[in-house]
Amino acid sequence: MGKHRWGVGFVCAILVASLLTCQGLAVSTSASSAVLIEQGSGRVLYEQNSDEERLIASVTKIMTAVVALEHGDKLCSYTVTAGDMAEGSSMYLKPGDTLRLEELLYGLMLVSGNDAALAVAHCVAGDVEDFVALMNETARELGMTHSHFANPNGLDAEGHYSSARDLAVLAAYALKDQDFRRIVSTASITIGERYLANHNKLLRMCEGCIGVKTGFTKAAGRTLVSAATRDGMTLVCTTLNDGNDWQDHMDLLDYGFANYHLETAVPAGRVLASVLVQEGTVISVPLAAVEDLCYPLTGDEKLTVVARVPLSVPAPVVPGQIVGEVCAYLEGEEVAKVDLMATAPSAKKEVLPPAKHWWERAF
Repeated sequence: MGKHRWGVGFVCAILVASLLTCQGLAVSTSASSAVLIEQGSGRVLYEQNSDEERLIASVTKIMTAVVALEHGDKLCSYTVTAGDMAEGSSMYLKPGDTLRLEELLYGLMLVSGNDAALAVAHCVAGDVEDFVALMNETARELGMTHSHFANPNGLDAEGHYSSARDLAVLAAYALKDQDFRRIVSTASITIGERYLANHNKLLRMCEGCIGVKTGFTKAAGRTLVSAATRDGMTLVCTTLNDGNDWQDHMDLLDYGFANYHLETAVPAGRVLASVLVQEGTVISVPLAAVEDLCYPLTGDEKLTVVARVPLSVPAPVVPGQIVGEVCAYLEGEEVAKVDLMATAPSAKKEVLPPAKHWWERAF
């Protein structure tokens, strides 16, 4: 499987929208740092020391899975070696075991196998150092400015840290990949003779929970990233060093769903404008939104929608061609936008040569 990206463009919206925090006083946590965001827009619905750099334990493995799915082949077979053995939580791999990368990812994300993390790194990149370089490269691409990785399993190490906000951004990005989403939402699975039960109790305790990852070391404390979907809106929650994380996540997610709804300002396919076509076979072509223009709002908030379209475009124009954008504003600040595309074609008008005079035709 070649490299691919799952909507990296949406990350810019996350970083901008995260400045637009609407935090109520009705919820609090036991965490050292926490954040709650809406997945698609990245709007921050609650935050507490969200940019503080901390040890993160096994929620590191979210990045490990992202890198593996982007740079590896999930059907690739890998034979376990002694170099994959690790302390702490385990998938109980043994040297000589042969598993597909996808099976290793289940062991990574469900039972938090530190051995699975090393096996994934060796399978994808050949050695751990090269794999960690890919992790840090991905963090830079996602704008995770308060993160740096030193290993793929999250064991405490110098130079290994992240923040609540960065981890929420990472999980929001990861959940756009259907393989990742399927793996982290799996309650249990049998792989060969191994029965793997997901450590994430929120899958059973929290309405609409779809994952994502638990973590713990003595130095980091309890770390947790979760996500839940209700009524078409997905929220992502992170807590770091939180002794009451199960309850805090349920409270934060309930708070977000109770106080926000996902407003569709413009549905995909709706025609919003038209554009003149220079030297075209038609005067103008209609323009429609490529995808839903959505943003989470409280009950009192309203969006203003503005289409930005050039005065004209040169022919030819083909359906699906991007021509402009439609933007949503909240209290005068741009919070979301999607592209506008042409919904009808226009060929270039054929220009006939000027007619010849009779004496030119004669000679």
